[in-house]
Amino acid sequence: MALIRMVAMKVVHGGAWSLRHGRFSAAQRAQTIRAFSSLVSPPSKAVVYENHGSPDAVTRVIELPPVEVKENQVCVKMLAVPINPSDINRIEGVYPVRPQVPAVGGYEGVGEVYSVGSAVKDLSPGDWVIPSPPSFGTWQTYIVKEQDVWHKINKDSPMEYAATITVNPLTALRMLEDFTTLNSGDSIVQNGATSIVGQCIIQLARFRGIHSINIIRDRPGLDEVQEKLKALGADEVFTESQLEVKNVKGLLSSIPEPALGFNCVGGNAASLVLKFLRMGGTMVTYGGMSKKPITVSTSSFIFKDLSLKGFWLQKWLTSDKAKECRSMIDYLLCLAREGKLKYEMELVPFDNFHTALDKALGKLGSQPKQVIKF
Repeated sequence: MALIRMVAMKVVHGGAWSLRHGRFSAAQRAQTIRAFSSLVSPPSKAVVYENHGSPDAVTRVIELPPVEVKENQVCVKMLAVPINPSDINRIEGVYPVRPQVPAVGGYEGVGEVYSVGSAVKDLSPGDWVIPSPPSFGTWQTYIVKEQDVWHKINKDSPMEYAATITVNPLTALRMLEDFTTLNSGDSIVQNGATSIVGQCIIQLARFRGIHSINIIRDRPGLDEVQEKLKALGADEVFTESQLEVKNVKGLLSSIPEPALGFNCVGGNAASLVLKFLRMGGTMVTYGGMSKKPITVSTSSFIFKDLSLKGFWLQKWLTSDKAKECRSMIDYLLCLAREGKLKYEMELVPFDNFHTALDKALGKLGSQPKQVIKF
């Protein structure tokens, strides 16, 4: 929507303003403001891309002109936004749903209400809000959208958690609840356990008395990684190489065979999840970091009656269940405020966006989740 208005600005300026040049004059700005009798937003700095491709090559930080704030709209000053793998995939043009280019990057974040249209009743300047469900174009300093896009949250929430609460923690919560009934004493198994979704699954499972078996890749500093996951509540942490044995279940002591498994890697790591599952178990795939296919033995289907399913948060949010997500987000933020839900992040000033992007792209080795602070 912000980019639609950006195109409208070009019309107001007689086509003089250009995304390509990423600038507009003081006279043009004044003309824009005069063109609207109603409220307008401040100018905004934004991370934009005009073509799909490698994010480090196609993104630029530019200044966008003011945007009209209509009677049912809210202008939000963004406070913090993450760089998620799905954000990168959208810029690359490989994500199933993506905005048309030219576009502003980003899909989730947290902001503070800057101004409201004349018909807005439930939000006021100073309120903290998140786009719920998430929406395109959060990588900019000011956003103008309809009031029903924004969900008011508790301002005591840690800013970096508010910025990242929807995509990863909500994915973890939904996957634990949507595929099979888990009771206290049951167990789950997952690969990609060091990811934010993986860390959230460990903690949310622990709150419910559910054991977690966690698979990670072989890496330097392995002991430290295992200790961190166990501090979050992981019962067992294995490397992929440790599981290259015929009977992986013999590695478990008193933990029951898991009924539910989660896969975000694919390839051999997915096969290891399947090895642990009990008769009639289910593996849910929500990612494919290795870019390798899932291979399933015939016996897994015939003799173990395993089920393979997929989960895509964006599809869930566009269903009739999307109305439920705001209460779930409030629950997750409450856990974060109480220190019961934790994951590693690095706050980075907006001026250092491209350094953060390099980290998110893996150019500088393994890094925490990058969260841009405006």
